[in-house]
Amino acid sequence: MEAISITVQMVLTGVTFYFFIVSLFGFYRREEDYHFPPSSRFAIVVAAHNEERVIGELIRNLFELNYPKDLYDIFVVADNCIDDTAKIAAGQGALVIERFNNVEKGKGYALEYAFCKIFNSGVNYDAVVVFDADNLVTPDFLMIMNARLLKGEKIIQGYLDTKNAEDTWITKSIYICYIITNRFWQLAKYNLGLTCALGGTGMCLAVDVLKRYGWGMTSLTEDLEFQTKALMNNLKVTWAHDAKVYDEKPLTLMQSCIQRKRWMQGHFNVAGRYLGKLLREGIITRNFVMIDGALYLIQPFFWMFTGVGMICNILARPEQIMDKPEWAVVGFCAQFFYFGLGLAMERVKPQIYWWLIFYPIFALTWIPVSYVGFAMRKNKEWSHTLHIRDIKHENIQSLYLPAKANGRRAN
Repeated sequence: MEAISITVQMVLTGVTFYFFIVSLFGFYRREEDYHFPPSSRFAIVVAAHNEERVIGELIRNLFELNYPKDLYDIFVVADNCIDDTAKIAAGQGALVIERFNNVEKGKGYALEYAFCKIFNSGVNYDAVVVFDADNLVTPDFLMIMNARLLKGEKIIQGYLDTKNAEDTWITKSIYICYIITNRFWQLAKYNLGLTCALGGTGMCLAVDVLKRYGWGMTSLTEDLEFQTKALMNNLKVTWAHDAKVYDEKPLTLMQSCIQRKRWMQGHFNVAGRYLGKLLREGIITRNFVMIDGALYLIQPFFWMFTGVGMICNILARPEQIMDKPEWAVVGFCAQFFYFGLGLAMERVKPQIYWWLIFYPIFALTWIPVSYVGFAMRKNKEWSHTLHIRDIKHENIQSLYLPAKANGRRAN
């Protein structure tokens, strides 16, 4: 048990140290120039399954973006809907693509169907932007993506924020998780020139990339699968820190666990198919971006190792844990301080900092979720997350301090 404990601790320490080093590069932001004339033509694609409660507000939001209306079209894929999603979307002015398939279920299949229809429509689009039906979007989203495309970027992920952060301790925890991830992972990797992670929504994909390599994503985490497929072809995902998407988060721990179980199932599935290939290609070609991408694929295993490490420590050295509880206090305070720095750089309001108390509790729930996801990794049955928070985009309560008058500045 002692040997197992030491081995596990060495692995966890190595991975944690690497993540920590990467996070240090999130302490600064580049000056971004978004002053490019709007010229890119976008197909906005919204994947929706029984989303009649929220779809209308998103479409209204999208039609009010600060971008020429003749340069973007809004498509709603009403996927196996049995409610009024398609009717509401059409009534709001969106182009509706209805799809009924009881065998091939899930967002990946719905997007494949939509892309095929759009590319065969006769309209030449420069990029596809994907949103979920429960999202809300900042007005400059397309202007920012237009600038990124004109700079030559091909796959861009927007900033993932939370629409209903103040609802419950779960949504507060998830909000903190996303803020930390956005700053210490996504922005840090962008600064390092590594590939960022696609988040399933708020992502902009160049049409020439989609036509050249295809979509073909059928796993439960189609975003991770496409990100990995792109990396295998030396295409990186970049990060747009100012292009915000507000996403509805689950209200209860059970709802959150069900959603994250699906993510873990898909993550393990993608890791099983691509981890070895990506790592081998990265080593052969001495491409550290690929090696880093392979390390990202092992994240669920990291949570499983964390669980093993905790059990081994309790069984192998219970007296040390009881004799030195101050180390747990020191660790908690260090984490609180470091993550607090991330919140400070994102300029959140002072009352948000106490939400950090919830974060370690929520983080520990990833351990059992990862084990369940691993056990069910071959199960590709899609589970839908119910969305009910019909919040108007102009009524979103800002959790950030007012922006500086001199515009977008590096922190």
